Amino acid sequence: MRCAVFFAEGFEECEGLIIVDLLRRGGVSIDTVSIADSRQVISSHKVTIQTDLLWDDIDPEAYDVLILPGGKLGTENLEHFAPLLSALKKHCEAGRLTCAICAAPSILGHLGLLKGKNYTSFPAFSDPSYGGEYQMELAVIDGNIITARGMGAAIAFSIEILRAIKPECLDKVEYGIQDEHVFRTMKKPE
Repeated sequence: MRCAVFFAEGFEECEGLIIVDLLRRGGVSIDTVSIADSRQVISSHKVTIQTDLLWDDIDPEAYDVLILPGGKLGTENLEHFAPLLSALKKHCEAGRLTCAICAAPSILGHLGLLKGKNYTSFPAFSDPSYGGEYQMELAVIDGNIITARGMGAAIAFSIEILRAIKPECLDKVEYGIQDEHVFRTMKKPE
């Protein structure tokens, strides 16, 4: 299972990097991909990261999962990159897992991919024109689309992606990050 998360200037760092962290903890192959001409990308809070690859280095069809972090400016920059939009549409319409958080589900909405779907996003980025049903949940799964509300939902979003692609690793990952779910289900030491 191969995943790609796409970074553009102005991305929300937690929404991008928590996904990478949790998927790698689960043993999932995930590439960080810059859509710009540089592997260095500056986040919404002026944190510079270096991605694994540039867009020109990849074949988007080689990935099983495509993931979009949010951030208002980051989302705008992702949406202005036509090759990514084309790849997302083709990927999602083929029934392959497509994931977006915070402002980024708006990209899926503008592409017509949320029509008839339950979804969530940062509330200001929901729109009836998407033709979907907005849910005020941390993360929403509907078929091959996983969406999440914002930075505070980044762990829930990542867990849902893992649940969809590698559920056997969930206990290990949740324990490793001391997720709240673990505390509710863990046996207390005697």
